[in-house]
Amino acid sequence: MHVPDGGPRPSDEEALDAYSRVVTRVAEVASRGVVGIRTARGGRALGGGSGFVLTPDGLVLTNSHVVSGANAIEVTTLDGERYDADLIGEDPHTDTGLIRVTGALAPLTLCSSARLRVGQLAIAIGNPLGFDSTVTAGVVSALGRSLRAASGRLIDDVVQTDAALNPGNSGGPLMDSAGEVIGMNTAIIQGAQGLCFAIAIDTVHPVAIQLLRHGRIRRASLGIAAQTVPVSQSIRHHYGLAGRTAVSVREVEVGGPAARAGLEPADLLIRIGTTEVSGVDALHRWLSEERIGEPAPLELVRRGRDRRVTIVPREAG
Repeated sequence: MHVPDGGPRPSDEEALDAYSRVVTRVAEVASRGVVGIRTARGGRALGGGSGFVLTPDGLVLTNSHVVSGANAIEVTTLDGERYDADLIGEDPHTDTGLIRVTGALAPLTLCSSARLRVGQLAIAIGNPLGFDSTVTAGVVSALGRSLRAASGRLIDDVVQTDAALNPGNSGGPLMDSAGEVIGMNTAIIQGAQGLCFAIAIDTVHPVAIQLLRHGRIRRASLGIAAQTVPVSQSIRHHYGLAGRTAVSVREVEVGGPAARAGLEPADLLIRIGTTEVSGVDALHRWLSEERIGEPAPLELVRRGRDRRVTIVPREAG
C-alpha cells in the first residue's frame, strides 16, 4: 500500500520509533530548564507546582496560584539543587507568576503560539504529585479557548491539549516537537478525560515582562461595578449590535472616571471607543494598559435615551 503522494507508507514500528525519538529528545532538552516549586507561609507548607526557567540569571515562570500567599518559595532542579526564590510579581488574572533565584539555570526557548496548529504534538513536563520531571505527550486539541481565572476574569488564547496534567504540573511548560515552549500548563477539568489547558506563551511572555518591570500588571479602570445583561431586539437593531448582551452599571465609584464622566447606576454601556461592549469580559479586554489616561468616547443608554460622554480611564488600583 502507498500513500497518496506515491511514497512508501511507514510501518507502525517506524512511526512509533519516530514519535518516541521526538518525545525523548524534547524531554532531555527541557529537563534542565524545568523546576519543582514548594511554598510555605509562616513555616506551614502551602503546596507546590512546577516552573520553567526564562533567563539564565534565574528568572522562573510559574502559575500565580502556585506562589500566591507564600512568604517562602523553594525551587528544586532535576539535579537536586535547591534554591530559595523571591517573588517578583504575580498576575492572578492570567494565572502568571514570576520568581527569581540566585543561581545560573538553563533557560528554555520560547516559540510564538501564533504558529500553533490543531493536531500538532504537545509535550507537558512538570512535577505532578511530587514526581520530579514527569513527561506526558499528546496533541494540541483546540486553540483560542477561554478559561475563567480564579479572579473571575477570562484568560483568552488558551491552548487545549490531551497531554495528561495532574496537580503539581501547574506552571510547567507545554512544548512542541522542537523542544520550544508553546504554553504554560495551568488547569485540568476534574472528572473529564483529556481536557487539559495551557496559557499560550504569547499571553504569558508580555505579562512576565510587565511583572519584571513593575512587579504587577498595569490595567485601566472605569471605576464601576457592572454586570452583563441581555438587551432587547429593538436596542440591538437601533444601535447595530452584533451581540445579544451589553453591560449594565451597578455602582459608580465616587470620584472615579465614570463619576467624572457623569455615569449613573442602571446606565447600559453600548460602545467604548470603537469596541462594542457585549459584556464585562469584553470591557475587561478593552481596559488594557494603553487605555490609561487616554480619553475615549462612550455610548450608553439611560432610561431609553441615547447618551454620549467622554471617559478617561485611570490605572486600576
